[in-house]
Amino acid sequence: MAANNRRMSGKKGAQVGSGGKRRRGLEGKGPTPPAEMRKGHAKQRAANAKARRATGRTQQRRGGGRSTSELVVGRNPVFEALRDGVPASTLYVQQFIDNDERVREALQIAAERGGINLMEAPRPELDRMTNGLNHQGLVLQVPPYEYAHPEDLVAAAHDEGADPLIVALDGVTDPRNLGAVVRSVSAFGGHGVVVPERRAAGMTAGAWKTSAGTAARTPVARATNLTRALEQYQKAGLTVVGLAADGEVELGDLEALDGPLVVVVGSEGKGLSRLVGETCDFRVRIPMPGGAESLNAGVAAGIVLYEAARRRR
Repeated sequence: MAANNRRMSGKKGAQVGSGGKRRRGLEGKGPTPPAEMRKGHAKQRAANAKARRATGRTQQRRGGGRSTSELVVGRNPVFEALRDGVPASTLYVQQFIDNDERVREALQIAAERGGINLMEAPRPELDRMTNGLNHQGLVLQVPPYEYAHPEDLVAAAHDEGADPLIVALDGVTDPRNLGAVVRSVSAFGGHGVVVPERRAAGMTAGAWKTSAGTAARTPVARATNLTRALEQYQKAGLTVVGLAADGEVELGDLEALDGPLVVVVGSEGKGLSRLVGETCDFRVRIPMPGGAESLNAGVAAGIVLYEAARRRR
């Protein structure tokens, strides 16, 4: 009977030696955390998804990447690059160089601009750096260009409360044309230029010079695949307009110019590639009464950007 009482007593009540664990278990654990911090709650899942999307956008925008550093070689090219504001990290000067007017001017501009390292190097070292080019004792190192991501251009427009106005280049390989387009985009209030990662002009010293300083405030984005970048723009609500000599719509008749817009300019010789042309919402022609067969990229982009800017006033 006593054994039965022990078994029954063990089924309820605190046991001797529990250390008060059950008593501590009854103590309060503080205020209930907000829903966003409670594991498994719908609001926490939504907050986590939002954070992942934001992180994904940040990582994707870093995908614009960087170009490689570049060397500008020769007294006149170095002087002109420094004068025109081309970014530079180091100016290499040959030891015991014949100190003519161009050398003095280059050194003076580099000193006035600041942030440019001045390095003296023996001629064999400069020969090695330039692969034997005629450097004339002056070599300027241009740092890698930091490309934006195509999405950054749309985000910048939205930050301004404006409809995006973007130019994309398809098959344009001359850096001077890229620089001219950057200059036109800046002049007419555009939000940037998109170039393909391969087989296309990049932001070299020549592009910087042609941009006449506007490359410092007009971003250039680089797309791994231009067609996919244009499709993403379309999903974001932008109209993609390709310039073509045989386009179905004349520029003056295009109503989409006053809305969110991407203008795609092809190469002077081949025009738009097939896939890019098929992706465009409209293929637009610029009327040319003079009978010219085509315009270079910088001129064509400038005409369309002017018309778009005029309608947005």
